[in-house]
Amino acid sequence: MTETFLKSTFRFKIRFSEVDAMRVVWHGAYVKYLEDAREYFGQEYGLDYNLIVDNGYYAPIVDMSIQYKQPLKYGMQPEMTISYCPSEAAKIVFEYEIRHPEDGSIMATGRTVQVFMDPNYQLVWDMPAFYTEWMKRWDVYSKEV
Repeated sequence: MTETFLKSTFRFKIRFSEVDAMRVVWHGAYVKYLEDAREYFGQEYGLDYNLIVDNGYYAPIVDMSIQYKQPLKYGMQPEMTISYCPSEAAKIVFEYEIRHPEDGSIMATGRTVQVFMDPNYQLVWDMPAFYTEWMKRWDVYSKEV
């Protein structure tokens, strides 16, 4: 994981509906876990989807990777950490770790990249002003002005 101080950590419960025929979490459920982590981070640090939309932008995911290290099983309550990764480009980058609830070993890792689009679904190349202000607020803005 990239070293950063903007992190959120929380526990979540593996539900029966997320388990497949092999009795482990279906790989597609991890996408939802990452989404839940972004929502949790957004609530903690004020970077939620409403802020983005209310400022006239969308932030679709354009890149996602997940590495499965150990199986998650029904009833487990693993710990998820989401870390914000500052970038000089107009994008939002997060890294994720899911850890075993008992021994803390890494069960999965991931990374997502979101870009900004205007209301006409056109890619925005320059950092939106609201996002620059958000980064300055949390002291993660390093781009020369």
